[in-house]
Amino acid sequence: MSIEAEPRPRPRRRGIQDTRGYRVFRVVNGIVLTLVVLVTLYPFVNIVARSMSHESYLIAGEVNLVPRGFTLDTYQLLMSDSLFWTNYRNTVFYTVTATVVSIVLTTCYAYVLSKKQLKGRGALVGIAVFTMFFTGGLIPNYVLVTSLGLKNSVWAIALPNAINVFNLLVMKAFFESLPGDLEEAAAVDGLNTYGILWRIVLPLSKAIVATMVLFYAVAFWNSWFAAFLYLDRQELWPVTVYLRNLIAGATGAENVGAISEANEVQAEATLKAVTIVLTTLPILLVYPFVQRYFVRGIMLGAVKG
Repeated sequence: MSIEAEPRPRPRRRGIQDTRGYRVFRVVNGIVLTLVVLVTLYPFVNIVARSMSHESYLIAGEVNLVPRGFTLDTYQLLMSDSLFWTNYRNTVFYTVTATVVSIVLTTCYAYVLSKKQLKGRGALVGIAVFTMFFTGGLIPNYVLVTSLGLKNSVWAIALPNAINVFNLLVMKAFFESLPGDLEEAAAVDGLNTYGILWRIVLPLSKAIVATMVLFYAVAFWNSWFAAFLYLDRQELWPVTVYLRNLIAGATGAENVGAISEANEVQAEATLKAVTIVLTTLPILLVYPFVQRYFVRGIMLGAVKG
C-alpha cells in the first residue's frame, strides 16, 4: 500500500507583492522614465544631426533627428584648425590637473572633518559651509589670482575652485560611516594618520572617490569662464572658450573665418554643432565606465550607517 506524499506548501514570496496596483505602478513608472530618456536624448541626437547636415537644410529648419544632405566636410574643416587641437589639448591637461588637485584637497579636508574628536571641527565645517552662500566677488577674486601670479597658468583654473563644498560634505558623511574599529586596529599595528588614510580608508572609498572624480572632471571640462577671465592668450584657452567664441559670433580660431569664406557651403550653425559634438564626446565616452560607482557613492555618502 503506497502512501502519497503530501505536497509541500509553496514558500511565500518576500518583498513587494505583485498586486494589481504594483503592476500599474511599474507600467506607469516605465512610461514616465522612457519619456524622460527620450526628452534627455533629443538634444544630443538633434545636435549630431545638425553637425552632419547641409547648410541649406539648416537654414530652412528641416533638420530634426535625421541628417539632411549628409556631409562630414565641416568636421574635416574644423579639425584642420590647429588652434582647435591646441585648445583641446589644453582642456585635457587642465581637467586632469585640476581634478587631481581637487580630489587630493577634498579627500584630506573631508577626512579631517570626519573626526569628531578634532578640536575646532565645528569651526572648520562652518567655514566650509559659509563659502556655499557667500563669496568674495568677481573683482576681489581677480585681484587675488593676479597678485599671486597665477594668471596664464593652469593654477588659475585649478586652485580657486579646488574644493566644492557639496562634494566635501558628501565625502565627510561617507568617512563618518566607516567603522572606527578598523582605524583603531591599524593604529595599534603602528600606522600613522597618513598610513591609515592611504592603506585603510581609501581602498574602502573607491565608490565615493570615483563619484567625486566624475563630478570634478565634468565641472572642469565644461568650465569656460575662469579660463576666459584669467588666460589672455589664445594658445592657452581650453576648447570651451573656443566654442564660446563660435557661439558668440567672434571666433578666436585663426582658420575658421578663412575656411568659412573659402567654402560658402558650410554654415556658422554647422560649425557650432560640430564643435559641441567634439567637445562633449570625451565625457560621453568616459561616463559609462564611472557611472557604476555613481549611485553607490552618492548613497553611501548621503546616508550614514
